[in-house]
Amino acid sequence: MSADDIDQIADIERESFSAQWPQTAYRRELQNKMARYFVIAEQPSDARDDGRSAGSAGIWSTLRRIVGGEDAPIAGEQVLGFIGVWLMAGEAHVVTVAVRERCRRMGIAERLLITIIEMAMEYEQEVVTLEVRKSNDAAQELYLKYGFDRVGLRVKYYTDNNEDAVIMTTPDVSSDGFYALFERLRRTHHDANPDLWA
Repeated sequence: MSADDIDQIADIERESFSAQWPQTAYRRELQNKMARYFVIAEQPSDARDDGRSAGSAGIWSTLRRIVGGEDAPIAGEQVLGFIGVWLMAGEAHVVTVAVRERCRRMGIAERLLITIIEMAMEYEQEVVTLEVRKSNDAAQELYLKYGFDRVGLRVKYYTDNNEDAVIMTTPDVSSDGFYALFERLRRTHHDANPDLWA
């Protein structure tokens, strides 16, 4: 994520959450040495050079992942989803994830989760952990698919409606069992969604 993405991140948050972070919080987070934020963005058609069209049946011909502000956004590029994580004390803690409403159920959230797990492995973190709303069955199913376990409950965690949060954590991401599961799921996602791996 770069500072130029923040307006679009705020738009996605408005679609996704009843309470949003202020834009100043994201600006601070981009300076936080423990934090990493990633986006998946769709390039405008005039920025693509392969002659294919984008948007047909929810498939994009060219998608670009912007990592840690290293790449400047292309003019007219649209952020489709984002994820943020803090690296601390041996764990990669997912602090936020959201996808544009029109782009949900297209593999974007899963691609973002894969990115975070890859990063946790690269930075030699032991586990990936997060909180998820107790009512968010779809998200919990995705996390369970990737080997997360429900390990606890934070009562009245969400301030907008006092909903409980389920704490979910992976086993050790360097373990042979987790790595085998992750590699299989990553290959399956790549084969089913090649445009998200451009």
